[in-house]
Amino acid sequence: KAVEAQPVRSESCCKSVPREIMSNFSSPSQHRGNEGIKKNAAISALSKAGPKVFRYPSQSNLSWDSQKKAIQENKSSEDIMLATDQSLLWKMMSTYIQNDLPTIQRQITDHVEYTLACDRSNFSKYNAYQATAYSARDRLIEFYQDSNFRFAEANSKRVYYLSIEYLLGRSLGNALLNLGVEGNYGKALKQFGFGLEDLADQELDAGLGNGGLGRLAACFLDSMATKNYAAWGYGIRYTYGMFRQQIFQGWQAEIPDLWLKGGNPWEVTRLDRKFNVRLGGNVRVENVNGKNKSIWENGEVVVAVAYDTPIPGYDTPTCINLRLWSSEPTNEFDLASFNDGNYYKAIERRQSAEAISSVLYPNDNTEEGKILRLKQQYFFCSATLQDIIRRFLRYNSDWKTFPEKVAIQLNDTHPTISIPELMRLLIDEHGLEWDAAEAICRKTFAYTNHTVMPEALEKWSVPVLERLLPRHLEIVYEINARFINFLRTERKADDATVSRLSIIQEGNPKFVRMANMAVIFCHHVNGVAALHTEILKDSLFHEYHEMFPGKLVNVTNGITPRRWLSLCNPRLTKLITKTLGSSDFLTHLDLLEGLRAHADDAAFQQQWAEVKLQNKKSLAKHLETTMGITVDPNALFDIQVKRIHEYKRQLMNILRVIYQYKELRTKAASGNLAGCVPRVVIFAGKAAPAYFRAKHIIKLINAVSERVNNDTSINNLLKVVFMPNYNVSLAEKIIPANDISEHISTAGTEASGTSNMKFALNAGLIVGTLDGANIEIRDAIGHDNMFIFGLLNEQINATRSANSTKHVIESSRLQEAVNEIRSGVFGDPSPYFEICDNLIPSRDHYLLGNDFDSFYEVHQTVEKEFQNKAVWTKKCIMSTAGMGKFSSDRSVQDYAKLIWNVEPLEPNLHGSQ
Repeated sequence: KAVEAQPVRSESCCKSVPREIMSNFSSPSQHRGNEGIKKNAAISALSKAGPKVFRYPSQSNLSWDSQKKAIQENKSSEDIMLATDQSLLWKMMSTYIQNDLPTIQRQITDHVEYTLACDRSNFSKYNAYQATAYSARDRLIEFYQDSNFRFAEANSKRVYYLSIEYLLGRSLGNALLNLGVEGNYGKALKQFGFGLEDLADQELDAGLGNGGLGRLAACFLDSMATKNYAAWGYGIRYTYGMFRQQIFQGWQAEIPDLWLKGGNPWEVTRLDRKFNVRLGGNVRVENVNGKNKSIWENGEVVVAVAYDTPIPGYDTPTCINLRLWSSEPTNEFDLASFNDGNYYKAIERRQSAEAISSVLYPNDNTEEGKILRLKQQYFFCSATLQDIIRRFLRYNSDWKTFPEKVAIQLNDTHPTISIPELMRLLIDEHGLEWDAAEAICRKTFAYTNHTVMPEALEKWSVPVLERLLPRHLEIVYEINARFINFLRTERKADDATVSRLSIIQEGNPKFVRMANMAVIFCHHVNGVAALHTEILKDSLFHEYHEMFPGKLVNVTNGITPRRWLSLCNPRLTKLITKTLGSSDFLTHLDLLEGLRAHADDAAFQQQWAEVKLQNKKSLAKHLETTMGITVDPNALFDIQVKRIHEYKRQLMNILRVIYQYKELRTKAASGNLAGCVPRVVIFAGKAAPAYFRAKHIIKLINAVSERVNNDTSINNLLKVVFMPNYNVSLAEKIIPANDISEHISTAGTEASGTSNMKFALNAGLIVGTLDGANIEIRDAIGHDNMFIFGLLNEQINATRSANSTKHVIESSRLQEAVNEIRSGVFGDPSPYFEICDNLIPSRDHYLLGNDFDSFYEVHQTVEKEFQNKAVWTKKCIMSTAGMGKFSSDRSVQDYAKLIWNVEPLEPNLHGSQ
């Protein structure tokens, strides 16, 4: 029934709070110790809200009997299952869980006893984490269910974000932050004898991603929920993730990432959401009503089972969904084989099916590895599209409206197989003609490109596709034939042009170029930074850009300030909130501009510097506790943490460290160490298992660390650390402590980068090339507040051409660093011979030698400016103040406007939906 409004989030009362007015939902800033800070206006309005039924707003003034009848007649409702005798159930589900201390404590205790079946004698810290997570998830599910109903009743256009990986990080802190209940949860757990931070450390990072691609996807989900878009994410529920990195004798070792070993309290298993996915088999043609119809049959059929993870928005009741697919066999067990004594064959089918969703990015150096990767991609795309179509048909009957109700974003080329799969589903399963299906698909798909390197663009051999997806190969050939006909008739293209632009790459074997198909078929293609998009237009996709003007657009990447400022850096967040008088910057990051007015204030600079020092002390303590390495928090913290790859140039960085170490030894020998700036150089990142050169770079970093950290002659003026198993949780410890961070990719190779945004937002200064988003960050924060070096993108090709005839290293500093390695200063040099040999200009593809001297010189400038604390602190303040553009909220709003054509579906907090 309609109820009168209650005070917003009355935390002193244990009574159930009406879901209709969501009165337990207050501003997150209330629970971060920010006394006197104004609450978000939208949430504050709840205290003035009139009667409101949240789940079924259109029937809010009806009697229960009338509402039951209305719901039974409402064919658009997600909750149409309500039966006529469920009035009591409905009434009991019409209120939200309260957030006062007794309710939180009672709920945690219930989960310990009833969900986990533990008693008081084994109420461990891990049990406490799990019970706390389940209690937080209960609150998420309330908003998740109501958001889904709101989306369904509006029958609005939905965005579906398809990504092969999601680097979510830990969920507990993020969920409590976005729900705004950190404070009361902390108090409730303290009375149980647990600290909230200690319990958060019990959670393992979800093993669903590897690097920037997956972390970007996670940030976008957070922003889509926060900005109230009707959106879902789709991906794969990997059993083992990528791998857990350990270091043995300096080498990377890959250990299985058993992130699900203790279960996952954040997910909901949806056994009612299963879809069959066929692999292999053959295609036959059958005449049906005078028309030829392709029938895909035989082969292997696996089952995709849905697992849902609620993704809460910040300071809003909107909670969207991340649906992940797990692969299972159609037949669990071959009893006949078992009875015959063939025990391995009895479970063979299950093992084959489960392998599809076992590991993120299986090694594709073998043919079977390639097939498994393609199986993964198709499996998740097919299940996703079947689910999207199911939802569309539940509320719609006219296929022409499909693009008006569905927007599908392909995050890189991995989900591009979705294009022929949607064509197949529409034509083969739902009976549409080719032209109608093609028109729908072209208006539905959009593609985000994440690389400017042609060799990194995904392609599949025709024999592999023919073996695994024969029907899709037919569709790809037909798409390509029609495109080639367009090229020849409309564009008058010659054979060379057709060969370059064709989806099929001729050769033995032939290949299907997935990026070409995405650019040809999608209604929009976007780059992820201004420079990246210009490179796409000018070179990589230049002919497509001329052919389809307006198709290529830019949407610069962003990061969520909730995780990458509020959650990971509460000290700085508290200071900014106090200074600006509000925490509204967490949803309107451009408000950080207000810090500029305080940048010259000596008292504010002192507070700012103290926050940084405390963050560095926290990281120093972590290094000592976990690695046994002691560092000085007053030293310059110089950090490069990201995936290990040659183009990211961790090698150039460690070579610079080697040269500076040689300089320190020379000064120490002459007793001339006075005035040297102490420095802690921190590396972290994983190398792909088959990327042997990247593994040798890790080995070199660890060898340098071993020598430098044990050299007492340099008086601890230099420390080198490689922190193993880099993930989101480790990043949250490292990033707030940075003084400078290294973003030093060869110009024109990094599409965007988002770690640069995280470091700059957290009051650090960037050392970088003019590559990716560095350019836009420099323009936003001011040229004087970054340390720029190196070649420009327009100089790269000419430099490589000039280098092709040079066979001697030209930089004397670089040559000295190489000599240090070869002479055995860092142990047996044989593992590094290939690395050293490839530094001669003719082999130096990523131009380390050309940029090395300017890289060294910019670090001399860094050391000089670091010693002037007032100047340095002002630069750091200006860095944070200029980062407003780089919120993922802005990125998602750009996608919504430029590509998806969707508007936010705002929850009405004033009495009706």
